Amino acid sequence: MAFQRLFRLHNAPMIRFATGIVRSRHVAEEVVQDTWVSVLGRIDLFEGRSSLASWIYAILVNKARTVAKREGRIVFFDDAGDGNGLADAFDGRGRWRDIPELWDELTPDRHVEGRSVLQHVEAAIEALPPAQRAVLILRSQQELEAKEVCTLLGMSEGNMRVLLHRARVNVRNVLDRLSKDL
Repeated sequence: MAFQRLFRLHNAPMIRFATGIVRSRHVAEEVVQDTWVSVLGRIDLFEGRSSLASWIYAILVNKARTVAKREGRIVFFDDAGDGNGLADAFDGRGRWRDIPELWDELTPDRHVEGRSVLQHVEAAIEALPPAQRAVLILRSQQELEAKEVCTLLGMSEGNMRVLLHRARVNVRNVLDRLSKDL
């Protein structure tokens, strides 16, 4: 029963995360399946020094990188460059300064449209560069601590913050374009 809840909570984000590394959904599904097998076979090795999610994702990262290396597809989680107006889009805590227009009024029609919006958000996340997708999934969807994400991905906290902000800006831009089309 506990494994079922853990699986439901993490499986889909793990596939999205792994897809960013191996660049194929089919291969990502295999990597995630191998990860779950390892988790079940090695759960006695979990020492609780980090969250269970962090431990699972560490296994996933290692397996995905091994497959990517074997296939000649190495993904680096570094991203340099300017902030692209991040300070204008988010406050000091990383939250949007202005919520996208789609969320201003929740009417029954908007509720139905929301199902479509969710599909657009999921597509926007899938289209993110691998580093941005990885950070967004781990921080926002899996709610891992910044330190855990940095350790998993081998990056500085500053770089992780920039990637997270860029990912959020990209997703927000998709929502803004969508609201103009509706």
